[in-house]
Amino acid sequence: MPLPQRSLTSVLLRREGELFLFDGGEGTQVSIRRLNLRWKKITAIFVSHMHADHVTGLPGILMLSSQVDRDDPLYIFGPPRIAEYIDQSRRVLDMYINYEIIVKEITEPQVIWQGDGFSVRAFQLRHTKNCFGYAMEEETRPGAFHPDRAMELGVPRGPLWSTLQGGSDVNLPDGRVIHPGDVMGEKRSGRKFSYVTDSLYFPEIAKEVADSDLLVCEGMFEHSLLSSAVEKKHMTAVQAAQIAKEAGGVKKLGLIHYSPRYTDRELKKLLEEAVPVFPATVLTRDRMAFPIEYVD
Repeated sequence: MPLPQRSLTSVLLRREGELFLFDGGEGTQVSIRRLNLRWKKITAIFVSHMHADHVTGLPGILMLSSQVDRDDPLYIFGPPRIAEYIDQSRRVLDMYINYEIIVKEITEPQVIWQGDGFSVRAFQLRHTKNCFGYAMEEETRPGAFHPDRAMELGVPRGPLWSTLQGGSDVNLPDGRVIHPGDVMGEKRSGRKFSYVTDSLYFPEIAKEVADSDLLVCEGMFEHSLLSSAVEKKHMTAVQAAQIAKEAGGVKKLGLIHYSPRYTDRELKKLLEEAVPVFPATVLTRDRMAFPIEYVD
C-alpha cells in the first residue's frame, strides 16, 4: 500500500534519451513529473502482473501523455488481461488519447522488444497471478581502438581508422591488408538491467538476471517471516540477495517492494540481512537514481 513517504512500485530506465517504465503503481505520474522528465520520451511500459499496486498508475500516465504532443506510439507489454484493462480504462473514463497505444500480451518467456543495439526479454516468475520479470540487455560493443597500433602498421589517421572501427578491413597502397583485430581490443559487453518483483524464490531466476549491472528485486520481508513470504508468494531480502549472488556478474542489487509493516526507519532490517549475502545491496527509495556506466 502507498505510504506518506513511499509510493507504489515503479522503475524508470533511461537509455540514450528514451524512457522505459517497468510497472506503474498508483501515483507513478507524480514521481515522473517531480523528476522533470519528458513524458513523450516513454517508449514502452512493461507490466509484471495484473495486481492493482502495479497498474493503477497507468490511466493517469496515458491521459497525461496526451498533453505533450506525442507523435510516436506507446507500447505496453504485460500478461493476459493487460489489453482488457487498458481498453476498459479508456472507455469507462472516456479518455482523450491523441496518439497510438499498442498493447502486446505476453503468454510465455521470450524476447519482446528489439531496439537499436539492445533487447528486452520477459521471463516467468511465480506469483498468485501470471507474472513476468524483465531484463534489458545491450549488444556487445566493439573493442577499444588503439591508435598507436594503427600508426605502427602504417594506417594514416582519417577515414581508414573509422573503417577499421566499423569492422571492415583496410587495403594499404603497399598491398597489405589490415584487419580490425589488428588495431582493436576484445569485444566489450553492453549494459544490462533486470527487474524482478512479486515472486517466490526459485533458482532459475538467477540465470535470467546474470551479469546485470543493476538488478532491482523485491525484498518484501525479513527472513524470520519466510513462511509468510512463501504463503503470499513473495521473497525475503535474503532471498533477493541469494539470487544476486547465485546469478554471477551482478554489480548492484536494489531492493524494492517492501511490506508496509516496515517504516522507513525499520527498512534497515532488510538491508542488514541482505548485505552479508550480497554486499553490493542498497535499499531503493522514491526517485533514487542509479547511473549504469559502461565498463571497459
